[in-house]
Amino acid sequence: MGSYRGDDPAVRVSQHNDGLDPKAWTYKRRPVTLAWATEFQRVTDAIAFERQIKVWSRAKKEALIRNDWAALPALARAYSRREV
Repeated sequence: MGSYRGDDPAVRVSQHNDGLDPKAWTYKRRPVTLAWATEFQRVTDAIAFERQIKVWSRAKKEALIRNDWAALPALARAYSRREV
């Protein structure tokens, strides 16, 4: 996950797949594909949303990728009610 400030996210995906930065998290995980993207008016909103998504469960992230917005509240409740 990451934020990109350019006009075309495909450019950023290409940069990751070119392996320009050996220290990048994606370097050893190539090839990478873009699973989901959206636009924000303010970069601070994008950063806040990215931080929020990073702590979500895999199931909740997969629902986001499917654009299954209706499933998100149920997945959040299921996670918070898990038995330890």
